[in-house]
Amino acid sequence: MTVTRTNGTFCLLVKQRVDHVQGVPGRGGETELMTKSELIARLAEQNPHLYMRDIERIVTTIFDEISDALAEGNRVELRGFGAFSVKSRDARVGRNPRTGEAVQVDAKTVPYFKTGKLLRERLNGGVDSED
Repeated sequence: MTVTRTNGTFCLLVKQRVDHVQGVPGRGGETELMTKSELIARLAEQNPHLYMRDIERIVTTIFDEISDALAEGNRVELRGFGAFSVKSRDARVGRNPRTGEAVQVDAKTVPYFKTGKLLRERLNGGVDSED
């Protein structure tokens, strides 16, 4: 795994790919959900030469680095997977769904994810898994 930082952008190149993390359609039309602990367990299965605690530390570190970069306003790009960034939303007037009353909604910063080309192709059946 290689992490580089260029002009406020983090690039993470990971040799091993994960089949899915969340929201990929499963059998029978249902959506499967993979939790962080399930991701760690799956990586441990695929890498028996590594200790579970080391895999847990790696996954936690990756998530923490992504979160920290976004908190600083940086962009995080995972080549072939996608890019995380932050977007600013202006203050606006919203509506209370129960009463219909106008409510002032403050400006805020929200995380944004744009899928990479390889992930998009894979989700649409264009690229096979390299297992």
